[in-house]
Amino acid sequence: MTRKLRWGVIGCAGIAIGSVIPGIQQSETGEVVAIASRGISKAEETAAKLNIPKAYGSYEEILLDQEIDAIYIPLPNHLHMEWSIRAIEAGKHVLCEKPIALNAQEAQRMVDASRKAGVHLAEAFMYRNHPRYGEIKEIIKSGEIGEIRGIHGTFTFNNAGAKGNVRYRKEWGGGSIYDVGVYPISAARLLLGAEPEAVTVHALISPEHDNVDMMASGILEFPGNIALTFDCGMWAAFRNTVEILGTEGRIEIPGAFVGNQDFIVYSKDGKREVTQPQLNQYSLQADEFARTVWGETAGKFAPEDAVANMKVVDACLKSAYSRTRVLI
Repeated sequence: MTRKLRWGVIGCAGIAIGSVIPGIQQSETGEVVAIASRGISKAEETAAKLNIPKAYGSYEEILLDQEIDAIYIPLPNHLHMEWSIRAIEAGKHVLCEKPIALNAQEAQRMVDASRKAGVHLAEAFMYRNHPRYGEIKEIIKSGEIGEIRGIHGTFTFNNAGAKGNVRYRKEWGGGSIYDVGVYPISAARLLLGAEPEAVTVHALISPEHDNVDMMASGILEFPGNIALTFDCGMWAAFRNTVEILGTEGRIEIPGAFVGNQDFIVYSKDGKREVTQPQLNQYSLQADEFARTVWGETAGKFAPEDAVANMKVVDACLKSAYSRTRVLI
């Protein structure tokens, strides 16, 4: 019988039901054995819908289940640190939805707890597990598009009418930078293999939505005079793209985070479309996580990467609300 990592899920969020749980169930390494909600009826309804064997009516109960190896946490952002640490202290490995916490200090507390307990902690940036990003980094390294001059990233969608959504609760970690801005930020750090030195962000702060940033546009200053320009939003037409601009060419990733996984390279030799296997990124994420837990791989991303990403997010939020350039 194939070895399986046994997962429990805390919360019945849409991302869990629609993407992550099916991804784990379709993975080579994982099985979802339990789900918890704040009430037993919601947990049982979701468990029945997704063919999950066990349902719990509280978050505390699922952490007592000794047949669970790992916990996935898709709760609202302000609950990420609390329930990640509680799961870690219960001896569970933890995959926490992005952003991993409300700030870098919280993220560091989570990392410290995981190191102390000897369990694996990861932030759920599913897109990073697709092999195309490794291929793109190799193309950059090869010099095919010359020296990198800049990166532009976008992630926008329009959900502004759903004013009761948790994304529009400021104290709960609402806003577009937390929700989707983290994607181009993490992608630039991944592609450049470096950390930004300063950020400047302008944002649409909406009183209708508890004064969260509904749209933000920013620039991240990386070493070597390279910048990421990005925009993110929850009150704009849908798009999710990355463009990497070089002195001799460029790479376009039309579906940088979700959607079609092909990309396009423009160079002195012309245009070429690079066809990719259309893989379930959530399954890849589950497999990477399990193999790291089992020691079969060192893991692509150390937990400290999440702390580094949150330092940038902290600076972006500070810049957006103060309308100033912020050094990191």
